[in-house]
Amino acid sequence: MENAKIKAYQLFVLVVLFEMGSAILVGLGAQAKQDAWLSILLGLGGGLAVFLIYYQLYKYYQDIPLTSYVQKITGKWIGRIIGVSYIIYFLYCAARVLRDFGELLTSTIYTTTPLIVINCLMIFTIMYGIHKGFEVIARVGELFFIVIYMMAFVGFGLIMFSGLIHPENLRPVLENGFMPVLKTFLTETINFPFGEMIVFTMVLPYLNDAKKAKWVCLGGMVLSGINITITAVINVAALGPDLFTRANFPLLSTISKIQLANFIERLDVLFMLYLVIGGFFKISIFFYAAVVGTADIFGFKTHSKLSFPMGALVLFSSITIASNYSEHIKEGLEVVPVYLHWPFQILIPSFLLIIAIFKNKGKKKEQT
Repeated sequence: MENAKIKAYQLFVLVVLFEMGSAILVGLGAQAKQDAWLSILLGLGGGLAVFLIYYQLYKYYQDIPLTSYVQKITGKWIGRIIGVSYIIYFLYCAARVLRDFGELLTSTIYTTTPLIVINCLMIFTIMYGIHKGFEVIARVGELFFIVIYMMAFVGFGLIMFSGLIHPENLRPVLENGFMPVLKTFLTETINFPFGEMIVFTMVLPYLNDAKKAKWVCLGGMVLSGINITITAVINVAALGPDLFTRANFPLLSTISKIQLANFIERLDVLFMLYLVIGGFFKISIFFYAAVVGTADIFGFKTHSKLSFPMGALVLFSSITIASNYSEHIKEGLEVVPVYLHWPFQILIPSFLLIIAIFKNKGKKKEQT
C-alpha cells in the first residue's frame, strides 16, 4: 500500500463528499414519490448497520485493505478471486459515476460536446490526483468541503426566498402504504449511496488514529444522509411528486426555478460546480480503491504506474456501459442492485465477517 496517513477530519470530509457525490444529483428514492425522504432515512439506517460489518472486519485487520485480509480469511486463491472481483466492481462503479457526470453536462450545458471529451477531461484530472497520492486528495477534499457548504447555504436561502417551497406536495405521507417505501429501500437507498461505503475498506488503514474510524465514518454517513434527505424534501416540495419522479436531475430543475427580484436567476452554475466537485471525489475514491487493490493483489511496488492504464479502462467503460442515458439508468435501477450491490456490499462482507469471527476465536483459544 501507499505510505500515506490522513487525519480523522480528512476522512470525515471524504466520507461526506463521497456519500453525497451523485446521490444529490439524481432523484434518489423517486420510486417512493413524496415519501422519498422516508426511504432515504431507512437507507441511512440500513447503511449504518452494514458499515458496522465493514468496521468489525477493519478491527480484525487494521493495517491492511480488503484485498489483503480477504486472502487471510478465505485462503490465498479464493481470496484473490474475491479481491479481483472487488477491483472490477470498484472500476465499474467509477465508470457508472463518470457516465452520470458526463451525461448531465452534455445534456445541459455542453449540448454539442461529445460525451467522450467531457469524460476524458474528468478522468485525466482524477488520474493526475491519484498519481500524486491519497494524502493530496484528502487535502483537496478539506478545501472543497467548505466550498460545497457555502454553495448549499446560498442555494437553500435563495430557494426559500423565491417561494418555491410548497409543503402540501409532501402530503399525504404513505399515500400508497409502506410497501413502495420498503421496496425503494431494499432496491435502491440501502445500496446507493450508503452501501457504497464498502470502498472505504480500502482506505481505512491510512487513518492515523484507528480508534476514531468508527465514529468518523458513522458521523460522515449521518451528515450526508441528512443532507440528501433535505435535498429530496426540497425537490419534492418545489417540483411536486410527479415532476420529481420524471426529472432526470431534480435538483437542477429546482435550481432552474429560482427567480428573485427579477434579477437573481439562472443559477445553474451552482449545480454544475457541485457536480464537478462531487463527481471528482466519488470517482476518485472508487478509482483509487481499484488501483491500490490491483497493486496489492499483483504485487506492484507502487500504484502510480497503474493509474493511467486503469483510467483508460474506466473511460472506455463509461462510454460503452450503455448505448444511451435511459438504458444506463434502467441498468442502474434494475440490474446493478440485485447482481452487484447486494452481493458485494452486504452478502460477501457478512460471509467474510462470520469466518473471521470463528478464525479469531480460534486464535484466542490457542493463545490462552
